[in-house]
Amino acid sequence: MLRALPPLLALLSLALPALAPEVRALESTPTRSERARMTLASALDAVAPGQPFRLGLRQVLAPGWHTYWRNPGDAGTPPEIAFTLPEGASATGFEWPAPERIPFGPLVNYGYENAVLLPLTVTPPATLRPGDVFTIEAQASWLVCEKVCIPEEGVFRLDLPVEAAPRPDPALAADFRAAEAALPRPSPWNTALGFEGPQGALRLEGPDLSPALVKEAHFFPGEWGVLDHAAPQPVQLAEGGLRLGLPRGAAPLPAGPLEGVLVLTDAGGTRSAYSIAAAPGAVPPPLAGAGAGAGLGAGLPLWQALFWAALGGLILNLMPCVFPILAMKAMAVARLSGAARGAVRGHALSYTGGVVLSFLALAGVMMALRAAGGVAGWGFQFTAPAFVAGMGWLMLAVGLNLSGVFQLGGPVALGSGVAARGGHLGSFATGGLAVLVATPCTAPFMAAAIGAAMLMPPAATLAVFAAMGLGMAAPYALLALAPGLADRLPRPGAWMERLKELLAFPMYAAALWLLWVLAQQVGPEGLAAALAGGLAVGFAAWALGRAQLARGGRGRLAGRGGAALALLAALALLPALATAPAASAGTRASAAEPGAEPWSEARLAALRAEGRPVFVNMTAAWCITCKVNERVALHSEAVRDAFTRRGVAYLKGDWTDGGPAIAAVLRRFGREGVPLYLVYPPGGGEPALLPQILTEALVLEALPPG
Repeated sequence: MLRALPPLLALLSLALPALAPEVRALESTPTRSERARMTLASALDAVAPGQPFRLGLRQVLAPGWHTYWRNPGDAGTPPEIAFTLPEGASATGFEWPAPERIPFGPLVNYGYENAVLLPLTVTPPATLRPGDVFTIEAQASWLVCEKVCIPEEGVFRLDLPVEAAPRPDPALAADFRAAEAALPRPSPWNTALGFEGPQGALRLEGPDLSPALVKEAHFFPGEWGVLDHAAPQPVQLAEGGLRLGLPRGAAPLPAGPLEGVLVLTDAGGTRSAYSIAAAPGAVPPPLAGAGAGAGLGAGLPLWQALFWAALGGLILNLMPCVFPILAMKAMAVARLSGAARGAVRGHALSYTGGVVLSFLALAGVMMALRAAGGVAGWGFQFTAPAFVAGMGWLMLAVGLNLSGVFQLGGPVALGSGVAARGGHLGSFATGGLAVLVATPCTAPFMAAAIGAAMLMPPAATLAVFAAMGLGMAAPYALLALAPGLADRLPRPGAWMERLKELLAFPMYAAALWLLWVLAQQVGPEGLAAALAGGLAVGFAAWALGRAQLARGGRGRLAGRGGAALALLAALALLPALATAPAASAGTRASAAEPGAEPWSEARLAALRAEGRPVFVNMTAAWCITCKVNERVALHSEAVRDAFTRRGVAYLKGDWTDGGPAIAAVLRRFGREGVPLYLVYPPGGGEPALLPQILTEALVLEALPPG
């Protein structure tokens, strides 16, 4: 019997730790749930009188669950703790390790997953003596979230022995070292921060900043709502500098410095955090020679943006909104048949110059409006009713010119004989008008190029828009390089007069389309003003035509005077259109679609919280590409049936008026105009971004399986 006692004692010594409560060294009894295990942990096994030491709330979270940073982001609340300490003792608040971005549908939270230790400092009383026990009691609360959020709380107690010198706890040393390493360090760089309107930027300068060393960057603001938590922060990197875009949020900027944490990820995947505090001022300028961060996907290298811009401009000629301009192009090209090669080359260069300079002017206006805090994306001018009406009147005038109502040897007679008379101004104006009318359409590759261009320095932005103009003008510019191609065209003759009259009807169709667009933007009063202006333009064209046929000077003078007065009357109606009451959103054809709900951030968040897949269609009444996509792909029976069978919610956003809410979504996904198509998967996750030219098969493939 005695021989069996030592083995039994050894077996008992192994079994007793397994039966004891799960406590690691000086760590409190845990508070447990299915979601989290929380303890109060000490970095010391024994404390010394009056000497501060580290304590921490140690969190171990179930997979998929998270808690929050001091600024929780779009939703949530950070952990809190309150201490009961002996007299003479003190404790600080939490020090916060660098958080992670935790997306949930359209929202982004800031917090922690898996395991984290939130450290703080406790100072025991100097009156303690070796052999005493220093007792710490604390009550903490936290919110732990996955698809739902559960508030939890716990009460913790630690009894720490007092010795003459502090004695570290080796079991928890690694956890405290990791927590200390994740705390933000003071920034070693020169810092500038500023905002103008909805956009801002953070710029850092220092010799250790380099595109080769920094893979990703993100700034976490210390205060809630001063930045748009979900918006991307495009980064520019150059040798010795970093510039990070900071989209504004709904909350006002602080009266003093804006502080937060900058997290950089190096090429090896290691994260490091730096505390930033800077008083907001003017927006710091872009970095010279900077490119987009390699790991962010928020921008393109300049060479790639130039290539995509040129390719997108070339494809833009095939978009439906450019069809009316094809009438003017066809007449101009036909007139060049048999002309001298110098004349052919001159008209081709004039047209190309009109296109490129118009793209540059458009880029300049967009940059100026952005700098002033306005909303300006691709096609932004069509959000102004006065511009839409003016373009409609111009299309009507061009159509009347092609129909022979009047002849004008200036820029309005873009296809009716100006080329034959050496009117290079007409070719130039044709290019400018082609750009204005083309902006309701977005060709493939253009969205990425424009989105990248608007984040670049001004010179690079202009270069991208110039490349887009060269791409659009390329078919006509080919005549400048090979003017002999014009000799292959049919010779001028009577057929050209018939063709000219026939090509007037695309211009009338464009005018009717613009009138329909205007009807989506303004109420009956505004529509009546536009119709009255169209009547005045028609009268002016007729009066000018009669003046050109008159034999006497008095008849010519009366006709020209009547035309001028009619045009002035039309122009006088533009201010009324600019201030006309908006059309009801519910009556717009762009929003009225069976099975579609109006888009809003709140509705999208609610559907995402339900775990439903969501298809988002950002469109506008003036976007012809949008209308073609809807007719070809989204309105097909197969797609509608797939939406129903797979439980896909269909949200439709109407950007006809250029509202800032949809503009923010467009920029968030790197787009400067509509259309934008997003497919949110069921149960959470980032949305899939669809191309701007849709097919039925492409939409069906992008939908989640049902």
